[in-house]
Amino acid sequence: MNQKSNIHLEGLLDDDSFKNWVHESNQNDVAFWKDWIKKHPEHIDVVYTAKAMILGISFKKNSVDTTEINESLQSVLDSISSKPTIKKSAKLMVYTRYALSIAAVGLIIFFSLLNFFNVSNEINYKTGFGEVANIKLQDGTLVTLNGNSELSYQKDQPRNVTLRGEAYFKVKSIPSTKAKFWVNTNDLTVEVYGTEFNVNSRLEKTDVILDEGSINLVFNNGKQKIMKPGEIVSVSSEKETISYKKIEKNNTYAIWKPKTYVFNKKTLESVMKHIENTYGLSVEFDNDSLKYSEISGGIPNENLEICLKAIEKITDVKIEKNKEKLLIYKPIN
Repeated sequence: MNQKSNIHLEGLLDDDSFKNWVHESNQNDVAFWKDWIKKHPEHIDVVYTAKAMILGISFKKNSVDTTEINESLQSVLDSISSKPTIKKSAKLMVYTRYALSIAAVGLIIFFSLLNFFNVSNEINYKTGFGEVANIKLQDGTLVTLNGNSELSYQKDQPRNVTLRGEAYFKVKSIPSTKAKFWVNTNDLTVEVYGTEFNVNSRLEKTDVILDEGSINLVFNNGKQKIMKPGEIVSVSSEKETISYKKIEKNNTYAIWKPKTYVFNKKTLESVMKHIENTYGLSVEFDNDSLKYSEISGGIPNENLEICLKAIEKITDVKIEKNKEKLLIYKPIN
């Protein structure tokens, strides 16, 4: 998506963001183009011409046979060369036929090139660093997508989603059909009917935290685990490890919820890993001993500055932001 004022038909036809707006397959792109059209009404004709072309063209995977194109073109050329002496009106007719034939061949080539466009049935939501998106899926399920995360699913399978990053789910139950809901990550599949839970698929593992209801975890090795409220399961396919915990006072854990981080006996180093992943910042410690300071309690996560101030207060450190880097040091009293 580019904030440009000049735009051309060919550019729109080749713009993935524009095609997402046409097919309403990405809410960020839909919002962007709605705003862009309001700001550039002088381009309304070319925008809706491009939209009509995209919606009106059938994007079949079968490409046009180049032999057929060559034979059609050669037939036109042969018909011209076989009549060297033609009256003026006849010549005009031949040239007209020639032009129409070339135009037809051009259309064949045009549509064959359009076959390479990938018109996907996939719905995709993606957040940037520090951005949180509240999403309502087709079935009524509510998803809060944390920063630097991505959620996708097929239009005909809205209750079977793939997550990269972190999200909090409030799954809409459908008692009449008992329809299941699935969340897929690199490490496992979360299988659920209707409940509230958090999934974090970062740092080469997936953490699942169940708040309400009951869910079934299906691991890549085929094993399964039914979770109960208040449990945390951590899975790493790469390290081939699975751990189960009940959230208790003496346990170490980290929970992300909309508007709040909840940490219990987490080191400052591990807490700052959450900040790095969510906001896209690098962290540097002035002294390695500061990495092991413990943090327990809730920290607001809607605003980076407020989040950092809360961490400073809890750990008695100073966090200085310089461009894309956070420097952590002990203040001199």
